[in-house]
Amino acid sequence: MSDASKGLSLYNTLTRTKDDFVPIDPLNVRMYVCGPTVYDFAHIGNARPAIVFDVLFRLLRQLYGESHVTYVRNITDVDDKINARALRDFGGEIAGGKLSLNDAIRLVTEKTADQYHKDVAALGCLEPTFEPRATEFVAPRADGKADMLSLIGQLIERGHAYQAEGEVLFDTASMPDYGELSKRNLDEQQAGARIAVDAHKKNSGDFVLWKLSSPEEPGWESPWGRGRPGWHIECSAMSAAYLGEVFDIHGGGLDLIFPHHENEIAQSRCAHGTKVMANVWMHNGFLQVEGQKMSKSLGNFYSIHELLETETFGGRKWPGEVLRLAMLMTHYRQPIDFTKAKLEEAERTLQRWADLRRDASNLNWRAVANRMVDPLPSTGLIAALSDDLNLAAAISELHRLSKKAEEGDEEAAFQLLSGWSLLGFTLEGVVARADVAAVIEATEGANIQALITERLTLIAAKNWAEADRIRDELLAQGVQLKDGKDPATGERVTTWEVKR
Repeated sequence: MSDASKGLSLYNTLTRTKDDFVPIDPLNVRMYVCGPTVYDFAHIGNARPAIVFDVLFRLLRQLYGESHVTYVRNITDVDDKINARALRDFGGEIAGGKLSLNDAIRLVTEKTADQYHKDVAALGCLEPTFEPRATEFVAPRADGKADMLSLIGQLIERGHAYQAEGEVLFDTASMPDYGELSKRNLDEQQAGARIAVDAHKKNSGDFVLWKLSSPEEPGWESPWGRGRPGWHIECSAMSAAYLGEVFDIHGGGLDLIFPHHENEIAQSRCAHGTKVMANVWMHNGFLQVEGQKMSKSLGNFYSIHELLETETFGGRKWPGEVLRLAMLMTHYRQPIDFTKAKLEEAERTLQRWADLRRDASNLNWRAVANRMVDPLPSTGLIAALSDDLNLAAAISELHRLSKKAEEGDEEAAFQLLSGWSLLGFTLEGVVARADVAAVIEATEGANIQALITERLTLIAAKNWAEADRIRDELLAQGVQLKDGKDPATGERVTTWEVKR
C-alpha cells in the first residue's frame, strides 16, 4: 500500500496548503514538537499542543504502526530565569565544586518537569518516544548525537554566523530565503529595529546562538568563551539528535512561528546544507479564556494543575478527559475560547458515552471489550482524522456509532471503543464520578433533601448564618447546592449535585 493511499492530508504552514502526507521513510515517521520551558507549572495554553499532537501521534501509529513512528517532545531547561534560580539556590555548591551546573538546574526544574508529566498524563497524552532535555545537548556527547556547540561551529565555518561583543550571532543576510515560514522578509524586519541596542549586529534581525556568562552566572565552556546557548539553537540540536537533519513533521503553537521556528529552520538548513528542516510544519491556534486573552494581570491565568486539582475555574475541579475533549471540540488551527460552558458541554458528552458504556441492557460490553486486543476504529473516524485532524467530523462519527451501539449493534460498539481509545479517552474518570454521584444519591439523598428543606426554612426565617452553615457543610462533603426560583410559582427552590 502506498503512503498516499493512507489518505492522510495535513495543512502545512510552510506552503500554506493542505497536502497529502508522504513520509520520508514509512518505516520511521518522525515528528518533533516544542515542549515546555520548565520554569513554572504549565498553563492551559500549553495543554493545547500537547493534546493536539498527541492525537496526531496516535493517528500516525494507527496508520503506520506503533513501532514505525518516532515522536520527540523536548524539555527546555536552559533559560535565564532558570539559570538565575539555580544560581540563587545553589550558587555556593556550584562555586565550591560540590554540584555541577547540570545537577543544579536539574534540581530547580525537576518539580515543574514532574508536574508537567503528571498534568499531560491526566489529559490522556501518551509519552513521546524521546523527551530530551536541553542541558544534555549543549556540549559534544559521548554517543555522537547532535549538540549545540557543534552546530554553532558548523554555522561559523559555513559563513552563517559571527562573533560580536560576547555573542555568537546568526547572520540572517547569509540566507537568501530567510523568513519563508513566517513570510517576513528582512526589509520588513528593519522597521522599528532597536539600532542603539543592537549596534553590534550586522542586521537588526540577527539572533543569538551563544552568549557569554559572567563569573556569577551558570555557563558551559566553549570555543567562544564560557556561556550559554540561545533559545532557538536548542531545538535544532535536539531534533537533529533523534530525527536527523531532515524529518517529516514539526509542530507547536502559532506563537512559535516567528521567531522560534523561523530561526530553527535557518540554523538547521544552513548548518546542514539542506533545503528544508522538516517537510510539514503544523501550528495550533491561540487560546483565550472566557473571551479574553489569558494573563495574570486579568486574573484569568490558569495552570493545568489548578484546573485538575482546585476549584479556581468555574468553582470546581475538572477531570482531565473533560479538558481534553473541550480542547478537541475546536479545530486545532482555529483560535479557541476556553469557557466554563465549553467544559460543561464536553462533560455532558463524556457522560453520555460513559452511561452507554455502563449500560449492559442491549450489549455484552465485556465481550466487546475483549476484542480490544486488536482495536479497529471505523473507516469514517480514520477518514475524519486523516483530513487534517477534523475532530468535529470525528466526534460526529462517535455520536453515530453511539446511537448504533444503543440499538445493540456489537460491531458499532467495538468501533466506538476503538475510536475512544484512538482519541485518548478511557472514560474511567467520568464513570468514577458518575459512580460516586449514584452512591451518594442512593445512600444520602434523603438526608441531603432533609437538610435542604431545613435550610429553606432557615432562609425564610432570615437565619442566614445557620443556612450558610448547612450549605458549607454539604459543600465540604462534595455536595453543591444551587438556589433558584420555580418558573411557575416564583418560590425559592434548591437543587444539588455532586462535586467530588
